[in-house]
Amino acid sequence: MINAYKRNQNTVIRLPSLRSLRNLTDIIWIDLHNPELKEIAGVEKKFKVNIPSRLQQEEIESSSRYIEKDDYIVVNSKFLQKTAAHHYKNVNVSFILKGDILITYRESNVRAFDECISRIENNTRQFSNGNNIFIVLFETRIDFDADYLENISRHITAIGKELSKEDGTRSELLKEIAEYQEVTMQIRENIIDKQRVVSSIIKNLDFSEDEKERLRILIKDIDSLVDHTNFLFERLEYLQNTFLGLVNIEQNKIIKIFTVVSVIIMPPTLIASMYGMNFRFMPELNWKVGYPLAISMMLGSSLITWIIFKRHKWL
Repeated sequence: MINAYKRNQNTVIRLPSLRSLRNLTDIIWIDLHNPELKEIAGVEKKFKVNIPSRLQQEEIESSSRYIEKDDYIVVNSKFLQKTAAHHYKNVNVSFILKGDILITYRESNVRAFDECISRIENNTRQFSNGNNIFIVLFETRIDFDADYLENISRHITAIGKELSKEDGTRSELLKEIAEYQEVTMQIRENIIDKQRVVSSIIKNLDFSEDEKERLRILIKDIDSLVDHTNFLFERLEYLQNTFLGLVNIEQNKIIKIFTVVSVIIMPPTLIASMYGMNFRFMPELNWKVGYPLAISMMLGSSLITWIIFKRHKWL
């Protein structure tokens, strides 16, 4: 599907198609959303550009993320898309800037694009060329990334409160911590990708000073998000260590109980083993009070051991 937007005096209008279009001077944005091969070929022929393939979009080398041609710029970036509660996926998006025209190529729906289209419809004066749309797309994407990080931060705070409870839910918290570590890592990777892209494109002379100033502000916002992701990593690592520490404490308590019980029953066991020997001549065998005396010795030794533990505050 191809979405085309044209500048018409002080407004931006959406074109139904590119087939009947001859004058390309007023075109500011061509959005290829999961297009067919013939649509890609038509745009390449009409605008004399080469649209990156999926393999080129997925390459991670810096030279593949930002490419300067003779008369246009190619930018490959990743936009994060939320698919479930704690699951996100990266959508590869290619940007081609040629003069005042922006050409975007994506195979999946991206929330930032929907937001940008809505802003174009509500405030057309803000968009005079493709550079403005490019910057707005990245500004919107960074805003969404910030929202994701704020949401994760709230969940991490809730996990910290749950750790202090002793209702048997801690085993599930470790899974949540691991999930948020993976999500935070994914968001950080996504933000770092945009940091490299914006840092490279701000050096291009085709942007006006106002546009470069917006890009500088965008870089500052990205830097702050990178710092925030590092902070979230530290919080998650702290919670993970706290969880493991609490587990060790609980295990030590259990081991302590078994140890105390073992020590308390050791004297009665010793007495029982002594009188359980099968020697023929044992003076206590003919005592009438031998059995109650042995029982009393067992109980007394256990009681004395328990008192010693209590005095030393080992219980």
